[in-house]
This record gives sequence, C-alpha cells and structure tokens, in this order.
Amino acid sequence: MKLVFLTSLVPVKNPKSGYDIANRVVVDGLLSLGIKVKIIGYLTPGETPAYPEDTIILDDLEVTNSKVGKSQKIKWLMKAFTTQTPVSVAKMLQTSPQDIQSALNACRPYDGLFLNSVQLPGAFIEQFGKDEFVFLAHNVESASAYKNALNASNPLSSFLFKREAKLLEKLEARLCQEAKHVFTLADADRAGLKVEDKSSYLPLVTKFDLPNVVTNTNPKYDLGMIGSWSWAANRSGLDWFLEEVAPQIPELKIAIAGNISNIPADAPDNVEFLGRVDDATEFVNSCKIIPLISREGTGVQLKTIETFEMGLPTVATTSSLRGINQLPQNCIIADDGEAFAAALIEMIDKARSGEQLKLDGKDFHRAQLSQLLKSLELGVKHFDVSQKELQPS
Repeated sequence: MKLVFLTSLVPVKNPKSGYDIANRVVVDGLLSLGIKVKIIGYLTPGETPAYPEDTIILDDLEVTNSKVGKSQKIKWLMKAFTTQTPVSVAKMLQTSPQDIQSALNACRPYDGLFLNSVQLPGAFIEQFGKDEFVFLAHNVESASAYKNALNASNPLSSFLFKREAKLLEKLEARLCQEAKHVFTLADADRAGLKVEDKSSYLPLVTKFDLPNVVTNTNPKYDLGMIGSWSWAANRSGLDWFLEEVAPQIPELKIAIAGNISNIPADAPDNVEFLGRVDDATEFVNSCKIIPLISREGTGVQLKTIETFEMGLPTVATTSSLRGINQLPQNCIIADDGEAFAAALIEMIDKARSGEQLKLDGKDFHRAQLSQLLKSLELGVKHFDVSQKELQPS
C-alpha cells in the first residue's frame, strides 16, 4: 500500500513541539506496518525533514503566533477574511491549488491520502477530496475555539474566536463525513466529532524507540512543569495552578519552564519561572513530582505521555489524562485546588522519606505503541485496494 501524508508541517528529524512529535510517530507507525509513504507539507524554518527523499516541501513556513511579528498576524487575518477561511487554515494559503495538484501528481500512483489535522486539508479540500482519504483530527479544533471565545479578554478576541469556531466546525464536519475512516488522539474526541461509527483513536508515544532515562538522584525542584504557555488551553491550566494550588504549598520549590508572557505579578514567591530550557528531559528529571495541570481542551497531552514514559510520579487532573489507556500506579488524580495540593504534599512527603516513586516507563510505552499500530492498521484497511495483511516491520 502507498499513501500520501498531507500535513501543514512535515515530520522533522528532531521534533520538539507536540504537533511535530505526533506527526513523526504516526508516519513512523505507517512505515512500520510496511506502508510506503510520501509526505507533502510545509517545513518549519531551520528544521530538517525526517524523510527527505520521500518529502515534497511546499515552502518554509512559521505558523506559531508567538514567533511572528504583528504584521504577519495582520496578513493572516486579512487572508482569512478575504478567503472566508479560519485563520489557522489561511496560514496554509502560501502556496496555490496548482502547486498542490502538481505535488500530488508527483506522488502517483498511490492508494489514498492520509489527511493530517484540519489546517492544510481545510485549505485545499477541493483538491484532496478527489481521492479517497482517511483523516486524523489532532483535536476538536472548533470546540477549542469556542472555549477560547468564552474565555476571551475582550469583545474583538471573542468575535474572532467565534468566527474561527464556526468555520472550523464546518470543515471538520465535511472532512469527517467524506473520510473513509477518522482517527483521533483521544477517545472522547470521537463523540465530539460525531464519528463513533467510523473512527478509532490513536494512543501516542513520544518516539518509537524509548531511550533509557537516567534517574536524577538529587533533584533540584520539588515540583516542575514545562509547556507551550502561549497556547490558551495550557495557560488556563497554569493560571489555575498558580491561583488555586501553589498558594496552599508555600514550602515546596516550584519551577515553570517554557516561554511565558505576562507572568502574574502576584505569583507565589516559591514559584520560579525559568523561560525556555535547553533540554526538556533534563529539566523534568530534575523535579521530584510533575503536576499535570490541564483544565480544558481536546486531543492528547504529549507532556503527560512523556512523563509516563519516563516513569516520573505525578498528580494529574482528569483533563490531563486524555488519550491514556492505562494509568501508572504513581499517578494520583485530583481536580480541585485543595485536593490537588493535598496530593502533592502526600507525594513529596513520600519522596522525602526515601520511598521510591519512580517507575520503569517501558511498560506504558509498549502498551501505547501496540494499540497505536493496531488502530492505524484498522483505519488504513478501509481503502479500496487489494486486501493484503499489513505486517509490522
């Protein structure tokens, strides 16, 4: 079987963001099933494609809002209004339908398309809709946009998020309706997209081969969190933690890694903001406990999966556990500030008394990877090709 993987950003050699990690793992999964894959999409500036010989790069493109200037954001907004598309989709219109068609023609013959997330497929749905395709929804994008509209700080932002949500909802509905099969990264998103009868969810891993992680015997911080805090859903969780949890545990040393704007002036004194760190794995391994603090959103939390793969002890909200089949024994669930703080104190007391809280994360990784491959195999068998058993390599 030969598929074309259509994606806003192509898989890269050294993935860093959650989106890049998911892209790389899904393509690696397809390849391990013996499927030939060609890739079409944009390349993040400064990155190297993971599979250069099988990748057609449309152009270099920076899509992260926090990494572009005001003028670029205005251009995206103007493009969105003139083309009647969501802003996230308008970013993809840096190339033309003719270039998309030429790229597809260069990949022929193929058995079908694998449409990865809504952005690039939404921008060129007329071109991609001519072929059979499966669709991977990383999130229920429209639901996230509606939530952002409710939490917006001013009427203009609320209006723009509502516009984004309505347009994304139409695109998601069309892609799900026309797809041979729909994949999601969290089981609950199947209901959110109304595709329970033609879908499966993909439990993710951060990489196919899990490296050995050396345990830090002298962690610097009691608690540590790292994330993309410019994303509204992540920031909502962080603000909740700083307001509802951190003031209850003043004796604990807390570190927040990752770029963050508008650091709260009243943040507790025991919280240290580190900004971007050179090595995320080294950072989380320098913390005794990892609070997983998501309060909203769809899709999966890659930081949760990475934490479980490392075997680190956690206290987690229910929302942080989206897309997880089986919880490690060193994870406590708590959803209100008082219970969350109490669970953290309980774990820290155990750690300080010498109790071994870290686990071997390989069992978790193995279970997630096995189900990922089974779900991928189930979905791609919906293409109308001669049915040959896919054999994992």
